[in-house]
Amino acid sequence: MKLGFIGTGALTAAIVTGLKSIAENSDSIVLSPRNEEIAASLASRYPDVSIATDNQAVLDACDTVMLAVRPQIAHQVLPELRFRRNHHLISLIATLSLKDIEALTAPAQHVTKALPMPMIAHRLGATIVYPPEPGVAALFGGLGTVIEVDNPGEFDALSVATATYASYFKYLETIHSWLKDHGVEEGKGRDYIASLFKALGTTPETVPEADFMHLAQDYATRGGINEQVLRDLTARNVFDAFRESLDGIHKRITGDTH
Repeated sequence: MKLGFIGTGALTAAIVTGLKSIAENSDSIVLSPRNEEIAASLASRYPDVSIATDNQAVLDACDTVMLAVRPQIAHQVLPELRFRRNHHLISLIATLSLKDIEALTAPAQHVTKALPMPMIAHRLGATIVYPPEPGVAALFGGLGTVIEVDNPGEFDALSVATATYASYFKYLETIHSWLKDHGVEEGKGRDYIASLFKALGTTPETVPEADFMHLAQDYATRGGINEQVLRDLTARNVFDAFRESLDGIHKRITGDTH
């Protein structure tokens, strides 16, 4: 397969890196030249990755194309291109609906939405796909977990979860900074936090019958220090504010201004 990318940002780099880490992968990849530094780096690392002269050249060379432009410029970039009816387009643009993409890329008749994680470069994490599509599931299946959904509302709701990455790392940075303020060497503190939360991240898989609320209760031993922090944050409405923020992201993704 010859796979094209319109838009060559961090997510494109992660997907290409993940694909090329698979020994048996022989797909040729054609990149748009928009981000020259990222495109040049990928082309220099992998002999079957090339850079097209422009976005239209990507479309002309490939039948399967991932749309990875920033949502702010999608309405400017996509209508300028000539799509074919037989193009299979995989949109990575979270804030544009399937109908929006179909309107911007007519007459292409085969459009799928997908939302992978940056960790896909290391073949970790999950990619959500709508509507279910065997070819797209197979493509991302070699790079981690694939979750196919049957309706756009479910896809949009799952997409909101991807807005929490930076907050997660800010949470860890707060712990790390506190440890440094209390005399813990920087590298030692980082290693300890990374190890702790890596272990915590595997817990839901080891006890699949337990939901997250039960896990929180299990770790919040009565009278213990976990219960104290959870109680303090709850009293300060931290989790209510977090949920309101998720509501705001959902409105942005769905275009609901009410």
